[in-house]
Amino acid sequence: MTDTFARDHLPPADAWPDLLVLDGPSRVNAAVELLRHEGVAIAGGWSYEELGERASAVAAELRVEPGERVLLHSPNTAEAIAAWLGILLAGGIVVATMPLLRAGEIAKVIAKARPSVALAPRELAGEVVRAGELVGVAPAGGDVAAPLRVLALEDLPARGAFEPADTAADDVAIIAFTSGTTGAPKGCVHFHRDLLASCDTFAKRVLDPQPSDIFSGTPPLAFTFGLGGLVLFPLRFGASTAPVAKPGDMLHAIGERGITTLFTAPTAYRSMLAQEVPDCLRTCVSAGEPLPAAVAEAWYEKTGIRIVDGIGSTEMLHIFIGSPAAESRPGSCGRPVPGYEARIVDEDMRTLPPGAVGKLAVRGPTGCRYLDDPRQSAYVRDGWNLTGDAFSMDADGYFWFQARTDDMIISSGYNISGFEVEAALLEHPLVTECAVVATPDSERGHVVKAYVVVSEAVEAGVLQDHVKALIAPYKYPRRIEFVDALPRTPTGKVQRNVLRERSS
Repeated sequence: MTDTFARDHLPPADAWPDLLVLDGPSRVNAAVELLRHEGVAIAGGWSYEELGERASAVAAELRVEPGERVLLHSPNTAEAIAAWLGILLAGGIVVATMPLLRAGEIAKVIAKARPSVALAPRELAGEVVRAGELVGVAPAGGDVAAPLRVLALEDLPARGAFEPADTAADDVAIIAFTSGTTGAPKGCVHFHRDLLASCDTFAKRVLDPQPSDIFSGTPPLAFTFGLGGLVLFPLRFGASTAPVAKPGDMLHAIGERGITTLFTAPTAYRSMLAQEVPDCLRTCVSAGEPLPAAVAEAWYEKTGIRIVDGIGSTEMLHIFIGSPAAESRPGSCGRPVPGYEARIVDEDMRTLPPGAVGKLAVRGPTGCRYLDDPRQSAYVRDGWNLTGDAFSMDADGYFWFQARTDDMIISSGYNISGFEVEAALLEHPLVTECAVVATPDSERGHVVKAYVVVSEAVEAGVLQDHVKALIAPYKYPRRIEFVDALPRTPTGKVQRNVLRERSS
């Protein structure tokens, strides 16, 4: 029996983007394809055969029907990778969440995706249990909340046999969550063929991975940037992956584990410039926020490596604009990845000439399909995906980032909803009003700044700790300015543009 919840909550077909589908079989299980190789899968650890045995054991333990959603809440570990693969082998749908999220944030994902099982290491399982208690999981078509079955990754068997589910190429494989400016999570639905298409476009055509490569990076598996760099790309091409649970340990891990291919944000490259970088690196990929030309040049001078700068999105699954290192231009994201098309358009979807700044529109073998979300019509227009970025394109077809077209704050590669930070601040009894904007920062690109009106004096650090206790710590306002009142329009709306100008 198949659970059709995810399929039933896709947008209507006429709201999908045009898909430039790659050739491939009509039935395929992405996990089976990723586990086909021989040799070392987890650097310093499991072979492909051993990883497959662990994934099969997870699949057998889950006892889920094809199409059921399974929440995966874990840092980047070998066990998490085995669990991710096991969910797909069982025909389940992976719903991954970042390990820093608190119960209230996880609850939003549970409410939207309705997983029946959750996997997490013991140290994080309690947060998932609390999230389940906040929301529960409503069975399809039912009115009674069902308990969320939470399994500790450490308790899963290490070996097992399982006959992989016979999945279609266009069966749902993952629901990847991102947050919009309203703070409401958006579930981005991707099929089995989408996962493989990302490998066969960006990874194959831009990175040219070899079986001798060892991949690693700082983005969590819940970010599709991290999913590609740590799972999809290395395993698709018979290479190895070296998951690192704590981003702060990455530089040491590069030398210790012989990492050759690194995925991280510009902030990390900038911070490593002041340290000794091991010479085993061959390929460096940057995404998540704009890569300053100065950082790209300084990295090249220090290491001799040109950073592959890319633009991607959760909606598109991974990077769709990015050129091989030898063709890179500092400050530019490069040209469209083979298999994708991109153009700059105006408000009426008319193509703009080279040099003009407009909206970035893209299409290819992957694209946006939100799970039960009216915002689909804003992201997809006339068959093109509108990413919410303002770009220009030069005469040679290179794309240059200008700004975000929405109010999302991007700090150190993380997307942060100002609305969510404001909601957390307003839960403090002394906060009467607040507004959050991005403010430039030399280290992180941008940081969260809060303008706060209080009923009586309170230390900024008290409010910062308050926010950290409610939502993921990286979202807290690093800068707080106390004001007597917020600027408002005649209709009472906060004038965020005034605050942005003040903070720039």
